Amino acid sequence: MDQENSVIYGLEFQARVLTPQWAETEKIRFFIGTQSLKQAKNQVHLVEFDEENSTLKNLVYYHSFGEIWKLNSSPIHANLLSSCYNAVDNENITCTKQTSILKVPEAGDVDQIESLEVQNNFQIADGEDIITNEFHPSDENKCITVMGNQVDLWDISEMNAKNVLSMNMENKSNSKYIAGKWNPHQNCNQFTTATETHLKTYDIRSGQLAWHIDSCHAQLLRDLDFNLNKQYHLATCGDDGCIKIWDFRQTNQPVYSRSDHSHWVWCVRFNPFHDQLLLSASSDARVLISCAASVSSEIANDTNISDYSADLTESKQVLQDGPLQWSEHEDSVYCAEWSHAEPWVFASLSYDGRLLISRVKKSLKYQIML
Repeated sequence: MDQENSVIYGLEFQARVLTPQWAETEKIRFFIGTQSLKQAKNQVHLVEFDEENSTLKNLVYYHSFGEIWKLNSSPIHANLLSSCYNAVDNENITCTKQTSILKVPEAGDVDQIESLEVQNNFQIADGEDIITNEFHPSDENKCITVMGNQVDLWDISEMNAKNVLSMNMENKSNSKYIAGKWNPHQNCNQFTTATETHLKTYDIRSGQLAWHIDSCHAQLLRDLDFNLNKQYHLATCGDDGCIKIWDFRQTNQPVYSRSDHSHWVWCVRFNPFHDQLLLSASSDARVLISCAASVSSEIANDTNISDYSADLTESKQVLQDGPLQWSEHEDSVYCAEWSHAEPWVFASLSYDGRLLISRVKKSLKYQIML
C-alpha cells in the first residue's frame, strides 16, 4: 500500500464528489462536496496542498441547497462551480434534483464560513434526474446538463440560463444517461454520453448523433474521459471492473483493456500531461495508477511498444502496461482526480469523507521523464 507519500484530509460528513480547480494553474487545489442528509449542513471544501512542505490548508463554504451529487469547476473562471444536488421541500415533503452554477466568495475571514452565491439558475422540470452539469472547455457562456433521458445545451451569459438545444435519447426503452463529458477535440463541438453499456456522442451544432460505441462493457458503464493528447482516444470504466481505451474511428474492440480492480470502477482519468498514466477509483476501496504505454502519445508515431523498446538506450526502461501504484481507503472510492497545476499529484475521496492527496512515486516519475 503506497501511503507513505500521501496526506490525509478528513471531512465531518460523507462525500462522493471531488473536482480540481481547473482554472488554477499555480496552486494544487481541489473542491470537495458533502452529502449530509441534513440539507443546511452541506459544505464545499477548497483544499490546497503545499507540495514542498506536505501540508494542507482549507477554506469551507456553506452549500445549504442540499446534498451534493456532482461538482465541476469552471476551466475559465477559478471562482465558479457547477453543482448538482438533492433539494428537499419540507412543506411538500418532496426531494428533487436541481443544478446551479455557484460563485465562490473572495477569501475573507478564515474563521467565518461564508455561503456560496448563485451565479446561474436553470429552469428544469421537476422530477428530472440531473446527472451532471458540464462547463464548456473554452466558451464561458455555454454548458451542458445531462438528465435521465435528455441532454440540454445552455447559454449562461445571463443569470437565468437559456435553453439553446435539447438532445433526446432516441430509443424508447427505460435507458437513462449515466454520465457525460465534452470532447475537447473536434473544436469542442461534440458531447459524449454514457447510457447502460453504450457511448453516444452528439454534435451540438445540429443535435444529431455523431458517432457511437455499443456494448463498451459487459455491465453498466460508469465514467469516461478523453485523452487530451490523442484526439480519437477515450477511456471508459464500469461495473465489470474493467478499464478500456477506445479509438472511436474503429470501434469493434478497445485498443487497451485491463481488469485490475475487484469491484465496480467509478472513475477513470488520463493524466493530462503524461497520458500513459491512468488514474482509477473503485468500490473495492482502492485507487490505482495504471500504465497504458502501448497506446500513449508518448510512443512516437504510434509504433508498437516492442519496436519502440528496441530503439531505446539501455539506460531507458519502458514501462509495461498494467498497475504501477496503488493506495487504499477504508470505504468505496467514487472519484479520483489529477491536479491541474502539478501532473505528479492526484487526489482521491472515499465515501466516509476521507481525502487522500498523493504523489506519483519518484521512481515512476523519473522513468517517465528521463
